[in-house]
Amino acid sequence: MRRFSVQYKSFMKRSLAVLLVVMISWLVFAQSCMTFRTPDKKSVAAFREDGIYLKTFTRKQEGHHIHYVQTGSDTLPTLFFVHGTPGSWTAFEPYLRDSLLRTKYRLISIDRPGFGYSDYGAPMDLPSQSLLMGPVILSLKNSKPFWLVGHSLGGPMIIQLELDFPTLADGLVIISGSIDPAAEKPEKWRPVLFKTPLNLFVPGAMRPSNEELWYLKSDLVELKERLGRLQCPVVFIHGKQDTWVPPINVDYGLKMMTGSSRIDTIWLEGNHFIPWTRFSQIRDVLYHLY
Repeated sequence: MRRFSVQYKSFMKRSLAVLLVVMISWLVFAQSCMTFRTPDKKSVAAFREDGIYLKTFTRKQEGHHIHYVQTGSDTLPTLFFVHGTPGSWTAFEPYLRDSLLRTKYRLISIDRPGFGYSDYGAPMDLPSQSLLMGPVILSLKNSKPFWLVGHSLGGPMIIQLELDFPTLADGLVIISGSIDPAAEKPEKWRPVLFKTPLNLFVPGAMRPSNEELWYLKSDLVELKERLGRLQCPVVFIHGKQDTWVPPINVDYGLKMMTGSSRIDTIWLEGNHFIPWTRFSQIRDVLYHLY
């Protein structure tokens, strides 16, 4: 019995040591993986290899950094892309590279606050993000048509921007946008992560993503009463098989956006990842916006 007890204690010590090593290794790994961002120099070089001139910018706004990139001429109409969560400007890299779009548009993609190189790791709710991004976007207007394009959480983000800065955009393209507060799941476990040391174990950009997804639930409730004030055209593009952001979000938009001058709805075969799986179809929609 005594021999068994000694062996058991030895086994437990070894197990705890292994567990400690695994936990420390994961903590180190979690800080650097899944960041969803690429250094500007590397991105510029990669675009240059394909004969595309990529411009990168970092603006200071109210003490915060706002990072965005651009392809295409400043004299052209603009498609301004806003990514979902987690993510960065690179979510729309295929569109910034597209030769057809570059003949017609200036293409800009931004890192939302808390992601990419816009104060990475410091998430905010939609109103706070809007107050930082709005003035930067306004400064980029060039008297040509200017459309905001948002995917997933980028959908309510561009709605927030247009409501906070009326006439900011000539139109909104909402791709797989999560805009219906009733479609959001409670997910009360999210604060348990970002308000406790457990947050240290959440990898990379999933950390700020988890926090802002919690804020989104109340953000959408606050947006609800303002949706009828939207006046610009709105184009919904949604995957028929999207289970992450179900199609009822489009129905909600059609019901609530009573002030919009025009609403178009485009249904595609696919799930939440249609910006990439249905790139050609979405690219063609964007090309023919006006």
